Amino acid sequence: MPKTEKQKLKLLYILKFFMEKTDENHLVSVKEIIDYLSLNEIAAERKSIYTDIDLLMDYGFDILKARGRSTGYCMASRQFELAELKLLVDAVQSSKFITTKKSRELIGKLETLCSKYEARQLHRQVEVTNRTKAVNENIYYNVDMIYNAIAANVKVKFQYFEWSVGKEMQLRRGGAFYEVSPWLLTWDDENYYLIAYDDKSSIIKHYRVDKMIKISLSGEVREGKKEFENFDIAAYSRKMFGMFAGEEETVLLCCDRALTGVIIDRFGKEVPLRPKDGEHILARINVAVSRQFFGWVAGLGAAVEIEGPERIRAEYAEYLKTILKRYENA
Repeated sequence: MPKTEKQKLKLLYILKFFMEKTDENHLVSVKEIIDYLSLNEIAAERKSIYTDIDLLMDYGFDILKARGRSTGYCMASRQFELAELKLLVDAVQSSKFITTKKSRELIGKLETLCSKYEARQLHRQVEVTNRTKAVNENIYYNVDMIYNAIAANVKVKFQYFEWSVGKEMQLRRGGAFYEVSPWLLTWDDENYYLIAYDDKSSIIKHYRVDKMIKISLSGEVREGKKEFENFDIAAYSRKMFGMFAGEEETVLLCCDRALTGVIIDRFGKEVPLRPKDGEHILARINVAVSRQFFGWVAGLGAAVEIEGPERIRAEYAEYLKTILKRYENA
């Protein structure tokens, strides 16, 4: 690029220098700005730099001039504070549905929103984490395709896999394609899920987005509009333990009073509660009865008891007996 043309980019280079090299603890002098511009084949005089800084400030950038022993300029604040970026970095890093490769790419982009000195703090935060991550690199593509299908009001087609004992992807239904009507995406139990309507079985189902492959838009119009008119995603997630499906039932639990907060945290403040006696409460919950639900109840030990329906109580007892048999000779 000829020097005369590059000169027109001077203001953008100064802004980049402030964004990358400065923060409240790292100031730059006018001479350093001039030297930086010179390295990029842009000539500048001290007076023009003052004018450019004033222009940036007039536009709305929070450029601070510090006086005293350390005279200089810095970008005092940005769109995101450092604490906010740390929060976002941790959210990306801890998200199981985002692969390690994509996590690094996203965090790298987040680091550009602060100075290089503050970016080191974000980098150190990443190094101490070591969490299980998804392996499907198409997660972003899947999410984008699903949103496109929702916007276009059409169904999606995809293959769905599970893991084999040999840690290999194994297609369900022998590799046959699923075709459902997408309506919502939700993040639950540290995974991303598609909530969709299956017109073949006439029920609402959910699918883990990171286990979907070869996803594409179908030419067929979505179905299930009536079923989703009053659909409450929060209520749906509360009754699904670990997003495992089961027959929805109204179950009565008898719990120690000390578990009141646990019940409210799991089922929401709207859950019907009433005292049974001085030490116990009764909670009436709507839940998809599954092994995961029974496992949650078992995890609370003797502090919670299924009082009804009797059929669910008997199923839970049988669940416990089956586990106990495994340890009879221990």
